[in-house]
Amino acid sequence: MSDATFTPRVFSGIQPSGGLTLGNYLGAMKRFVDMQDADRFECIYCLVDLHAITVWQDPAALTRNTRELCAGFIAAGIDPEKSILFNQSQVPEHAQLGWVFNCVARMGWMGRMTQWKDKAGKNAEAASLGLFAYPALMAADILAYHATHVPVGEDQKQHLELTRDIAAKFNHDYGVDFFPLTEPVIEGAATRVMNLQDGTKKMSKSDPSDRTRINMTDDADTIARKIRKAKTDPEPLPDSVAGLEDRPEARNLVNIWAGLADLGVEDVVAQNAGKMFGYFKQDLADLAVAKLAPISTEMSRLMQEPDEIDRILSRGSDRAREIAAPILRQTFDIMGVVRA
Repeated sequence: MSDATFTPRVFSGIQPSGGLTLGNYLGAMKRFVDMQDADRFECIYCLVDLHAITVWQDPAALTRNTRELCAGFIAAGIDPEKSILFNQSQVPEHAQLGWVFNCVARMGWMGRMTQWKDKAGKNAEAASLGLFAYPALMAADILAYHATHVPVGEDQKQHLELTRDIAAKFNHDYGVDFFPLTEPVIEGAATRVMNLQDGTKKMSKSDPSDRTRINMTDDADTIARKIRKAKTDPEPLPDSVAGLEDRPEARNLVNIWAGLADLGVEDVVAQNAGKMFGYFKQDLADLAVAKLAPISTEMSRLMQEPDEIDRILSRGSDRAREIAAPILRQTFDIMGVVRA
């Protein structure tokens, strides 16, 4: 962190590209609620729709997915009065600062991004410029609020390191101490939830098989059935965490239990040592239903009130701009940009 003093502020976002999963909940949304309720930070949570359009989106689906994501945030426990909740495209400072950072970041930095290589694959020349440059927009998302902390999964840590590089280069180039060097927050047992049928793969909404994931819109019976049918191995639960090594499916289910119950992995193993997975999965199914079914029900209720969701997002964008607009003005002043 730089020598300047910044308001302790959390920023994070999720793309409204459809299909919220248990991975989104445990890896992100539940952690967002915990940070909100800890009262240590001012919390800003964003539906990053400008990131979603780096690949083509069906317009009607994007509208629905944005509202569904907002419903998911609220149903999971985000209070839109206590935290700031909005969709990215309603706050133009993101795109404006994103352009500034396009001019600060270097092509070599972008080309080294692992997610760019993974998403573009062998057909990189056909990918959108936005997909290549979106880490600079991600930096703008964060730094438009002088966010000091960002809860991220391991797969986004590289992008946050880039955000720090961009902030440091801007500060160096202009001889200022203006942007914070944002700290990643990577913690918890289930920051990376894996596929229910293959513990070596991340749980993904894009997997063709619905059995591989728990959707946040699944009802209680579906949640329980998917947990009971999750892939495991024939060995019982070990008596130590070390005994989960080379058992990815077993480790994944233990991590899910720990994440849902707010326990350490060691505690879950100690409570269930020697238990066969048939019994473990039944108990995990009961826990998952108790934690997730109320969220699914509330999401369904909220989706019946799209006007109220839109009102919440509009109010959130007004609050977000109260913070971002002065920071962008100061950025332009530092750069010598003439403003009326």
